[in-house]
Amino acid sequence: MESPSGRRRLGAQPPSGAGRNCRPRPCQGGDGGEVDRISGLNDDLLIQVLVRLRCAGAAVRTGVLSRRWRGLWRYLPEHYFRGIAYDAVKAAPAQIALPKLFLLDIDIPSSLSAEAAASLLRTAARYLDPVELSIKLYSANPIGIQMPSFARARSIRLNVNQLHLTPPARGGEFPVLERLSITNCRFDAGALISRCPRLRVLELICCRALDTITVHSATVEELLVTGEGRRLRGVDIMAPLLKKFTLHSDVSVDFSMSLLAPTVENLSWNCRFDYCLDPDKAVGIDASGTWRWSLIHLKLGREERGFLLGLDIRRLPYITPVRSLQEMFQFPDISVLELCLNTRGHAYGAVVLKLLRTCSAIQRLKLVDQLDTISEACLPSCPCDQSSDWRSLNISLTGLEEVEIENFRGSGHEVDFLKLLFRCAPLTKVIVKLASNVVVRSRGCNEAYNIFKANPAVECHVYRKHGKEVIYS
Repeated sequence: MESPSGRRRLGAQPPSGAGRNCRPRPCQGGDGGEVDRISGLNDDLLIQVLVRLRCAGAAVRTGVLSRRWRGLWRYLPEHYFRGIAYDAVKAAPAQIALPKLFLLDIDIPSSLSAEAAASLLRTAARYLDPVELSIKLYSANPIGIQMPSFARARSIRLNVNQLHLTPPARGGEFPVLERLSITNCRFDAGALISRCPRLRVLELICCRALDTITVHSATVEELLVTGEGRRLRGVDIMAPLLKKFTLHSDVSVDFSMSLLAPTVENLSWNCRFDYCLDPDKAVGIDASGTWRWSLIHLKLGREERGFLLGLDIRRLPYITPVRSLQEMFQFPDISVLELCLNTRGHAYGAVVLKLLRTCSAIQRLKLVDQLDTISEACLPSCPCDQSSDWRSLNISLTGLEEVEIENFRGSGHEVDFLKLLFRCAPLTKVIVKLASNVVVRSRGCNEAYNIFKANPAVECHVYRKHGKEVIYS
């Protein structure tokens, strides 16, 4: 029996003959004499074969094998329209026999108008109503369309370049949606999320029009935000059930974060600061009363000990700080601190001490002094190396046990920094890797060796640049 629209209302059942065990038959429409053992399978199995092709065009073309295969594609619970022209995709729903699909995957390579894109989404929602939906399309010009509601969808992936999606009409929502992934799209995140009462996983990928990501949800457990090539200005998250938060994006120098997620366990941040539009402004780190150190790159991740914070910091002749690091991010308790410093030949003790005060609960410190071709040694009046500054200070680093310093050159401020660490922390292991041009018996290196000898309970190792250990005893 067929509906007025001409589509057979057979539910999930294939056409007559489904479930029957058929004996092998000669190929019909093939070469003739050979036995066709595949076509002898029941319709349910043949449909499973077609589903595994993951291509609507290939499924249709199986009709040339035998009359037995013709039209079976219309009963597939999963349809993949990838690399197929819009007109063919537009005509397909009228031929699909099932009133509801499990999966619909559409990838149209050509540019669409607003009317075509909106029509495609409406047709998918009204006639196919899939449980899992994946749509990839784009327009040459920015266009706005209304997102229809999908009553049965549990997973939706949208890669809709140049489209500006607005939420469904009043009353429209996604009542059972659990996973939502949106790529290259303009939309009101808050308005759309409010229509998803069961949303658990949210992915926002390269949604460049979203200057600030706002996620207020009582159900979201996983959040992924990526934005390579964009300048994210802020993150506002209120999610009591959030367990995992991944943020990988270029961020503005006036970036701010509001994170209210008391149950979060897994944080992964990778943020690069973009100074192209205003190079004189920076995320500054105050050291010795002067703003000369700028944050370039920040990484936060989880490892066996706990959270690891990695910072790339560069010394500049002069900067105008917009925000401090502590004002911008809400950090968890940090167990491992890794610093990559482009010092340009300046003393780094004050800036590292500033960061150690912020992360006073760390257990491990790794410090890499980047070797720069542009080097300018601190003058006697340089704020980085004032005699009455950080050298005489004491801070509580009761958890710090392991220290690794790479590209150690034996300068006075480096030796003084080692003394400070041995004085302020209950160290158990210290590894020092010398810079390539350092003489292992230089005055500075010998001073470091004497510090190690004075602390026999601490396991200390010194290595040349290429890995060979230095015997200093």
